[in-house]
Amino acid sequence: MKNKSAGTGVSRAAAKKNGVVTIERVAELAGVSPSTVSRILNGTAVVSAAKKAAVDQAVAQLGFVPNPMARGLAGGRSMSIGVVTQAMDSPFYGASLRGIEDALDPAGYSPLFVSGHWDAQTESRCIDILLSRRVDGIIVLTGRLTDTALKSVAKRVPTVVTGRSVKAPGLFSLNFENAEGGRLATQHLIDSGHRKIAFISGDPRHPDATQRLMGYRAALEQAGIPFKPELVVQGEYNEASGVQAVSTLMANRQKFTALFAANDQMAIGAAHGLQRHGMRVPEDVSLVGFDDLPTSLYALPPLTTVHQPAYDMGRLAAQAVLQLLDGGKPTQAVPPPRLIVRDSCRRLKA
Repeated sequence: MKNKSAGTGVSRAAAKKNGVVTIERVAELAGVSPSTVSRILNGTAVVSAAKKAAVDQAVAQLGFVPNPMARGLAGGRSMSIGVVTQAMDSPFYGASLRGIEDALDPAGYSPLFVSGHWDAQTESRCIDILLSRRVDGIIVLTGRLTDTALKSVAKRVPTVVTGRSVKAPGLFSLNFENAEGGRLATQHLIDSGHRKIAFISGDPRHPDATQRLMGYRAALEQAGIPFKPELVVQGEYNEASGVQAVSTLMANRQKFTALFAANDQMAIGAAHGLQRHGMRVPEDVSLVGFDDLPTSLYALPPLTTVHQPAYDMGRLAAQAVLQLLDGGKPTQAVPPPRLIVRDSCRRLKA
């Protein structure tokens, strides 16, 4: 039987004839064995600096491009990580996906993205699709899958989930202090002299939405300000719902001097809603958002908001799943929330 070139699917003689750069050609030029080249390329070789330099030089000289799929299959891996996001078009999740890509690429892994659309059944179907593609690990960005369902997935492949705290073998979670972020935002408005503070919440089925509401209420309670349910309007984490929330507050004749929205998209929508009702930010109403999306810096006026590291969340999740694949114990932690003060708030006169 003729020998095959690793990762090419053609015989050595045919590869040489057709000018295909094989791992054997790299090994021959570098003066090492093909197995040594393979181990250097996948990062598992313990060799001298001189040998590694010789292989690197041969790879560059010949223009050799490793076949990650062939390398992965040789080690029983597909070199792919499944990622369940919630909305591909979300600016927040878009930043997280970029962080995942940037962390996986240097390790030779490729992400496979699917959207759960905040629906547990859809997310479960996404998981089944990813497992059928033989992914080596799975990252779930928040979502509504139960902890029990996630633990079941982790029995099959290493799994990382964001937006909650759950522990199980093969499962690692990354959570953000949403309640503390909500408290910081509300406290900033209180410190600026505001007492009538409206709140646009997210869908109560989202854990982060309920936690941010908890932070809002905690800050009011600490300041001795009565909580008024009529000042809380539910939004859908998009701009249109921010506009609608302001219309609801105005239709109900609610008086407020400040407004805290549970994400930047709703805050930007609320600014438009206030303008439609002849109110200016911050002259008439101070406004605070949550997430610190890149667009918030360029809002008019620039938006005061709570920074949530979306990009870092994705990057840390990807690093954690790679550590699980290597048999390690991830220790990543999401940085705490911090308030980014810009121009959308003003201090009330005593």
